[in-house]
Amino acid sequence: MSSIETQLENEHTWQRINLAPYFKQIGLWAVRIVLALVLPAIALAVWHYAFQRQWLPEQILPSPALVWQTTLELIDTHELQDNLWISLKRVAWSVLVGGSVGLFLGFLIGLSRIAHKFIYPTFNLIAQFPVIGWIPLLMIFLGIDESLKIAAISLAVFVPVLVATYRSVLTVPPHLLEVSQVYRFSAWQRFRRVILPSALPNIVSGLRQGIMQAWLSLVFVELLASSEGIGYLIVWGRQLIQPDIIFMAVIVIGIVGFVLDHILGWVERWFSHWQRSAF
Repeated sequence: MSSIETQLENEHTWQRINLAPYFKQIGLWAVRIVLALVLPAIALAVWHYAFQRQWLPEQILPSPALVWQTTLELIDTHELQDNLWISLKRVAWSVLVGGSVGLFLGFLIGLSRIAHKFIYPTFNLIAQFPVIGWIPLLMIFLGIDESLKIAAISLAVFVPVLVATYRSVLTVPPHLLEVSQVYRFSAWQRFRRVILPSALPNIVSGLRQGIMQAWLSLVFVELLASSEGIGYLIVWGRQLIQPDIIFMAVIVIGIVGFVLDHILGWVERWFSHWQRSAF
């Protein structure tokens, strides 16, 4: 093989393994991470400066170092992990219950005019009440046991999932339905091969919103009617007059919500790309 052919082959090989796009993507991710950390870093600096200057009493504004030390102590005693795990289990069960009912009724209302006339007005009435407004009524029937938490948080998931499912069924492209009629699909084939793939990205978006609503509602429920969970740590810190526990719990709630939202956002984008490639 001549030197010219070898050089050309090396150039083609380098073109095939061009890493420039990957380095560019990594650079963009690094810039995004740095920009995302700027505001928290400023907030942390202001917090530390306010503590040093004693703008507020230590009983109200603990130092960042004390909050960090408290976090490590609660991790060491497994109180943080145990309470966080309890909260995550509550959210998971609520998503399973509320999401399942929301999906079923959303498809039913979207596919059946009779169901829409009978069910949608009642649902629209239920959707006007915030989750916190249902808690006193649910206490009458369910007490303050675990079923109360699951029922209240499930309502937070149920509403956005049903709305997203119902609207996604109504927005299925008409030409896809016409194609299913041309091929004489049965009702099940039309649902499985046309309606469901077309509606799935919007349904995932509704699930994302429902899960985030569940996480927010969880905090309210655990603040009002719970003796365990990440929200209860706030109550516990208030009872002990330890603001460092309160700050720690609030920060953990924010971090977990942030991570959940980004994971669900990635899943939502994946389904959107899948839909574009499928259709």
